Amino acid sequence: MAKCEFCGSETPMPFICSFCKGTFCSYHRLPEAHNCQMLHLARAQKPVCEEIPVFRVEEKPRGRRITSKTEILHLLTAWVVLSICFSTRYLFRTYSIIPLMFIIYFCIVGTGFIFHELAHKFTAQKYGYWSEFRLWPWGLAMALFSSLLTLGSFIFATPGATYVVPRYNTYGWSEISEKKRIGLMSLSGPLSNVFWAVIFFLLSGFNGLLALAGNIGFQVNLWLAAFNMIPLGGLDGRKILAWNTKIWAIVTIPLWIIEAFLIFL
Repeated sequence: MAKCEFCGSETPMPFICSFCKGTFCSYHRLPEAHNCQMLHLARAQKPVCEEIPVFRVEEKPRGRRITSKTEILHLLTAWVVLSICFSTRYLFRTYSIIPLMFIIYFCIVGTGFIFHELAHKFTAQKYGYWSEFRLWPWGLAMALFSSLLTLGSFIFATPGATYVVPRYNTYGWSEISEKKRIGLMSLSGPLSNVFWAVIFFLLSGFNGLLALAGNIGFQVNLWLAAFNMIPLGGLDGRKILAWNTKIWAIVTIPLWIIEAFLIFL
């Protein structure tokens, strides 16, 4: 996997600068973003028409597509496979409850996974970025393999990522502002899981099916939030830690204390 020459992060989709020929991530692919040595040439040229539409700072984008057929297909595929992964523990139990548990996990993973990725997407769009989810086939296969190997006790869930690409007009701000925007975009995903974990925890106080869904939903969303706050690889925690150590610690430490309590309870 290639590394960005500006920030050092690993990127599965590297971009080659047309001017300095360096390798960069999606955040720093534009010459203005990585302080290109040939920036004077880049500024001398007019912006090249790209697949991602370009808007002036003062203009409000009109008719911009929120999503695409490819993104919807990738989201649905990851949604179904992750639902199977989380319901694996019931495959070797009473067969009559397998369809019911799959439906419960399908709804819960929908709140945990889909809202996590959409939080990234809409926060990125708020700051003027193009953003869509893309599937990682190997990551999805690893999630399925880890769930089958441990009978659902541990799931290494890296089904894909919401890619964020800066528009041409986003680099009028300082580098500090850029780090903050990346940090906030990354933080929005785990915070959405924290929100749903609280909702499901309240549901667990009821009886019957609501209590079951509440308990499962709380554990799934808590795990997704805690896992994504790990500061490694392409996970959200690495970008949040690079932006603000205190905020990363305030969110991560309580999540892993609760997660450890549930694991060893």
